[in-house]
Amino acid sequence: MRKTGFICDESYFWHDAGSGVLYLPPGGFLQVEGSAESPENKRRFKNLMERSGLYDMLMLIKPFPATEEQLMYFHTKDYIQRVKEASEKGNVLVGSFAMVGKGSYEIAVLAAGGTITAVDAVVKGKCDNAYALTRPPGHHAQANQGNGYCIFNNAVIAAHYAQKELGLNKVMILDWDAHHGNGTEDAFYSDPNVLFVSIHQNELHPSSRGYIDHIGEGEGKGYNINIPLHPGTGDMGYLYAFEQIIIPVTNRYKPELIIVCAGQDANMFDPLARMMLSVDGYTKMTKIVRELAEVHCGGKLVMTHEGGYSNAYVPFCSHAIVEELLGVSMGISDPFITAFDGASYKILADHHKAKIDEARDLHVS
Repeated sequence: MRKTGFICDESYFWHDAGSGVLYLPPGGFLQVEGSAESPENKRRFKNLMERSGLYDMLMLIKPFPATEEQLMYFHTKDYIQRVKEASEKGNVLVGSFAMVGKGSYEIAVLAAGGTITAVDAVVKGKCDNAYALTRPPGHHAQANQGNGYCIFNNAVIAAHYAQKELGLNKVMILDWDAHHGNGTEDAFYSDPNVLFVSIHQNELHPSSRGYIDHIGEGEGKGYNINIPLHPGTGDMGYLYAFEQIIIPVTNRYKPELIIVCAGQDANMFDPLARMMLSVDGYTKMTKIVRELAEVHCGGKLVMTHEGGYSNAYVPFCSHAIVEELLGVSMGISDPFITAFDGASYKILADHHKAKIDEARDLHVS
C-alpha cells in the first residue's frame, strides 16, 4: 500500500457559490435552487471514504493558506484586492459564473494553499502521492478575473510554487475535467517548463477554447496539448487518448512532478457534460498517470479536485481514484453502472477515434 496524503478542510464546504439553475442565475421562469457547484458531492465523497474505511488509510494533512505573494505568481494584485472586497460584501461576481460569497476570500486562499500543501508534501517525500479535496475549484480562473466557479487557479499557483520554492524545473499538468482548463493554458502558453495537457469535451465551456491547434507560442510552442473529444466518447475513447497521446508525450517530456486537475464531470451522469466516463474509467486513467509518475518522477503525483456535478456519482468516481492512488480495493462496486448496460461507453466508435487521431498526428511523431 502506498502512502497517500489527503488535504481537506471543513471551510471548503462553506464557500457560497451563489444560487443558480445549473449554470444560470435564477429569475423569470427559472426557479431558484443551489448552484451546480455545491459542496454536496465533495462532502459525500469524503463521507463515502469514511464509511468504506478508506479515509482511515490516508495521511491527513492540514492545508496552509497561500500567501498573497504566492497568489501573485499568477494573479494580479488588483484582482486579489477585488476578491477581498467582494468577500467582505458577499454575493459578488468576479468573473463569468464566478461568485464570491461572504468570507470566500479566506476559503479560496486556503484552497490554493491546499494544493500547494499537497505539492509540498509529495515533493518533500512526506507521502508518495496526494489528493487535495479543495473548493472552490481553480482551472478556469484567469490572472485578472474568475471564471466558471473558479476564483484562484489552484494548480497554476501550486506549479509555480514547485518551481520557485522547491526548485523543480519540469512540471506536467494534466487536466481531465470535461471543461477546458483555459486559465491554466493562459498561465503557461509560452512556457516550456510546464507541459499542459487538457482532455475535454469539444466546444463546451469556455467557448472558443481548447482547440487542437492551440499548441502554445514562442518557447512554449508544442508544450500546450489540447485533446478535444466528441460527446459520448466514454471509457474506451479516453483510454485510447491516453495510449495514443498522453503516455507518449509524458514519456518524451519526462516531468519531475505531475499535477492532475481532477474534475470528475466527464462522468456518465453529470448534468454539465456528456462524456460517459464510468468509475472504472477513472480507475484506469489514474493507474496510467500513477505509473507514469513512478517512471519519471519517483511517483510524485498530486490530484487537485476541480469540477463534477452529479451528487450521486462523483463520490464513487473520486473514491475509486483514491483507491488507485493508495493501491487498495475496498470492494465497492459501481452501484449505478447497470443503468448503462449495452451503452456505447465501452466502445471506441470510429468518429471518436478519428478525433483523437487528429490530435495524435499533431503532437506525436
